[in-house]
Amino acid sequence: MIEVRNLTKHYGDKKAVNDISFTVEDGEILGFLGPNGAGKSTTMNMLTGYISSTSGQVLINGIDILEDPIAAKRHIGYLPEIPPLYLDMTVKSYLNFVFDLKKCKLPRRSHLRDVLKLCKIDDVENRLIKNLSKGYKQRVGLAQALIGNPPVLILDEPTVGLDPKQMVEIRTLIKKLGKNHTVILSSHILSEIQMVCDRVIIINHGVVAANDTATSLSQKVSTDHRIIVRMEGERVAILQAIRALDGIKYVRADMEREPGIWEYEIEAEPGRDIRRDINRIARENEWNILMLKTMEMTLEDIFLKITMGEHIELGKGAAK
Repeated sequence: MIEVRNLTKHYGDKKAVNDISFTVEDGEILGFLGPNGAGKSTTMNMLTGYISSTSGQVLINGIDILEDPIAAKRHIGYLPEIPPLYLDMTVKSYLNFVFDLKKCKLPRRSHLRDVLKLCKIDDVENRLIKNLSKGYKQRVGLAQALIGNPPVLILDEPTVGLDPKQMVEIRTLIKKLGKNHTVILSSHILSEIQMVCDRVIIINHGVVAANDTATSLSQKVSTDHRIIVRMEGERVAILQAIRALDGIKYVRADMEREPGIWEYEIEAEPGRDIRRDINRIARENEWNILMLKTMEMTLEDIFLKITMGEHIELGKGAAK
């Protein structure tokens, strides 16, 4: 488990991180997000012990990373955004080097074989790292983080440079690792965070601005009730009927999906559920509803709304 208590970092007069606290439970995959300059990279560096905090604590499985950094770091596997690779070594010799560097006590041959297979780099184990594609280099970086089977994995942009197939494979691997490891995953691909992570923390201006599941954040951030309806009927008549309903903020015909079938985007007043009214006017006018769905916010929508300064009550100890 990772526990962050009142973590603060000053650079001169600037507070890069301002008194943040959160925990990551065993077996949890946490997505860690923030715009450039928000304090995300500084926090990641303090979690790994790369830089020290001005005040506060980072506990890795109960061990303070500043008071006993060697013991704490034994519990961490870290993949930085730029993997720490020695390009003139072969993949196999590099992982053997990392094995020795970490003073790993596991059976060398079988452990390295397992890591090579898990990251799907066993087919390039005898090749020089400098001759590998960017995607394979990223996999080698992930493999070094897994040496020693650490209980905590901190992964910064683990799928950067991978092709779509490799990205799916790495996401699947991260989900698998989350069953036996505590994982913090930082990524600029917000759809990736949404697919992989159990919970999301968004840091903004040095404080935790959101801390919850993507689904819960969507419900809290979405103050407007919006739906999309695909309906068969005369477009102008449908628009007029919907606009005549109580509590409608706007409605527009998005596009004609099929001849005579348009898709309508509708926004109602907060708390106003208009689905039954839409069904009623469709029955009365003999219009056919072919699709009706609520417009759930993506993590990208949530991220932009939170980081662009809108005040939102997010709960779960979100901001300090």
